[in-house]
Amino acid sequence: METAVEQGSVEFSVNEKGIATIEFFHPLSNSLPGKVLNKLAETITEVGNNESVKVIILKSQGERAFCAGASFDELISINDLETGQVFFSGFANVINAARKCPKFIIGRVQGKAVGGGVGMASAVDYCYATKFASVKLSELAVGIGPFVVGPAVERKVGTSAMSMMAINATEWYSAEWAREKGLYAATFDDATEMDEAINTLANKLAKSNPEAMSMLKKVFWEGTENWDTLLAERAGMSGKLVLSDFTKKAINAFKKK
Repeated sequence: METAVEQGSVEFSVNEKGIATIEFFHPLSNSLPGKVLNKLAETITEVGNNESVKVIILKSQGERAFCAGASFDELISINDLETGQVFFSGFANVINAARKCPKFIIGRVQGKAVGGGVGMASAVDYCYATKFASVKLSELAVGIGPFVVGPAVERKVGTSAMSMMAINATEWYSAEWAREKGLYAATFDDATEMDEAINTLANKLAKSNPEAMSMLKKVFWEGTENWDTLLAERAGMSGKLVLSDFTKKAINAFKKK
């Protein structure tokens, strides 16, 4: 039987209109062990470089949580700095893959997003959500901080909103709050309504000028050219903290809740 760290999947498909869908899954509320993070970064890069793809939809499987963030099972197994940095670099690689992808990425957030899940919603270019898609940056509550996802979240919602979430790390912020701050373009009463809006936008973009969209994307992400280095440094910060007794105790206490 697979352990929680070994579980999870990433799949993609491309329809006849050039709309690609990337879907990730983990049985524990779509949490993200290193295996899933690595596959997700590779898939975003691969699909982004596929000439037949015009636009990408990023989603997670299931009806409830969009993404529970880092895998606690993997976090508590980290016993050296190098392993910690490699794990947190997984989040950096996903964000950087989305940033460098020459195609627009539409995010589909059907439910709650925590930590790395908020980072993923921030790294897409246009994000739709349901009214159930509240957000939380819980990292400080488990003895670390949203160091790796911070730049992506801050770019989307601003320093004030990002710091509110980072400081009040046990608080859920509503989907409507996230929409007002710019994380979500719109929120919907249910996933069916959201999917209709996503399909409408994706079909419009599939007919748009690919070169113009690629150039626009570069413009939108101007000023982030140092993120390869910055996010690697941030991964080292989290990797160091996760080794501390304080953090290990905090993660174990959090797991028992």
